[in-house]
Amino acid sequence: MSLGVKEKTQVRLVFLGAAGVGKTALIRRFLQDTFEAKHRRTVEELHSREYDIGGAKITVEILDTSGSYSFPAMRKLSIQNSDAFALVYAVDDPESLEVVKSLREEILEIKEDKYTPIVVVGNKTDRGGERRVSEDDVLSIVEMDWNNSYLEASAKDNVNVVEVFKELLQQANLPSRLSPALRRRRETLPKHAGFRPPMNKTNSCILS
Repeated sequence: MSLGVKEKTQVRLVFLGAAGVGKTALIRRFLQDTFEAKHRRTVEELHSREYDIGGAKITVEILDTSGSYSFPAMRKLSIQNSDAFALVYAVDDPESLEVVKSLREEILEIKEDKYTPIVVVGNKTDRGGERRVSEDDVLSIVEMDWNNSYLEASAKDNVNVVEVFKELLQQANLPSRLSPALRRRRETLPKHAGFRPPMNKTNSCILS
């Protein structure tokens, strides 16, 4: 961190992608360490966590968005008010990757900053036998052409979930000491079940 630059104490991460790619599942796995196979349609749901890191209080907000294009105004507002973006597609759904491409263009247009923090996430690697999107092809596009970060993950098998959030937070220029703290929390959580804070939700609406 450069001298004279004040560290952020609050950051908002937003998860965007087509319906059914596992945005909610990734967030749930990170926050609650659980997985629910049944898909529930999300309109918008905001989760907030406060961490005490080295004496500094850091607030991390995670916005779960709708995969439907029925809410363009809501999506635009979500993009305007967020600091870093996870663009999620499913490795067994090529069309969901096309949605990611469109969302990235929309983010860059709204933010008017080609260096906006973006992490592309190929979810559902547990469906290896049904894969229809090449990891190498996406890696080449995302890292070489877009100059963004890329990770494959599985919310179901808990693969690379923490790494997705770590990358988002690092790109959002939060204190570097925050990321190891998040990992330690995940490692120690089963031993201290009573420590888990309640989920704080605002602006929540879930349609069954």
